[in-house]
Amino acid sequence: MSPTAIVLVLIAAVAHATWNLFSKQASAAGAAGFVWLVSAVGLLIYAPVVALTVSLAPPRLSAMSWLFMAGTGVLHTGYFLLLLNGYRLGDLSQVYPVGRGTGALLAALAGIAVLGERPGPAGIAGIVLIVTGVIVIGLPGRGSSAGGQEAGTARQAPPLSGLAFALATGAFIGGYTLWDKYAVADLHTPAVLQDYASLAGMTVALAAVALRDRPRLSMLWHRYRPQVIGAAVLSPLAYILILAAMSFTAVSAVAPAREVSVLIGVLLGRRLLGEGAVARRLAAAAAIVAGIIAIAAG
Repeated sequence: MSPTAIVLVLIAAVAHATWNLFSKQASAAGAAGFVWLVSAVGLLIYAPVVALTVSLAPPRLSAMSWLFMAGTGVLHTGYFLLLLNGYRLGDLSQVYPVGRGTGALLAALAGIAVLGERPGPAGIAGIVLIVTGVIVIGLPGRGSSAGGQEAGTARQAPPLSGLAFALATGAFIGGYTLWDKYAVADLHTPAVLQDYASLAGMTVALAAVALRDRPRLSMLWHRYRPQVIGAAVLSPLAYILILAAMSFTAVSAVAPAREVSVLIGVLLGRRLLGEGAVARRLAAAAAIVAGIIAIAAG
């Protein structure tokens, strides 16, 4: 993996972990409403960026390009709803690594099996190390809870339903990673436009549900406005950077390497939400770092 791709992936990891923290903080207030607000605000914020990109380099979009832009909206809607429900039931430092690890594994394996990518021995070892690390981080243990400090209740292991949502989230991560990889690398859809299509798709798909409960939507906006705006800025930014990296780098390298974000997520969960099991989860994160080095070397 080139130095440029590594820089893009690491910046994306910081942005990704941060907007997941914001999502965890607002998860109890309603998944559909929060996701709709994030996507709608993101549409407004990134409209000038998309307009400038299209005007400077008008893309040549085929019928398949439009199909893949529509499809990414569907996949990202499912991903965000599952993720928010997982955060409602489990810790950031557990649900986040399990979801990311499952998605990395599925994306890397599919990149090899479906797209014909052939990582070398070091790349394969890196994939194994990263996936092992995030699985160990996600193991239940003492001192974790669904609510963190915000809940103010006795700390117990999160219910299995939280982990089930995390695993389902990972399946969607693997799906949209491959879907969007094909769009930017084979159909040559600009990364900014592909990600913007996901925001548009989520805004349309969730409008009826979110607007049906306007008092809840108003409460979400007033109580969690910083989280909404922060996620609206950082979520597209993180994914645009990843799509840019995947446009010239194998998905079997980018998808696992971006999981350095789980280390940041564990630290944020401990420092800001009071979540436990930090020693074990940080130790497992060392395997992730080693995996990234192996992938870069391979």
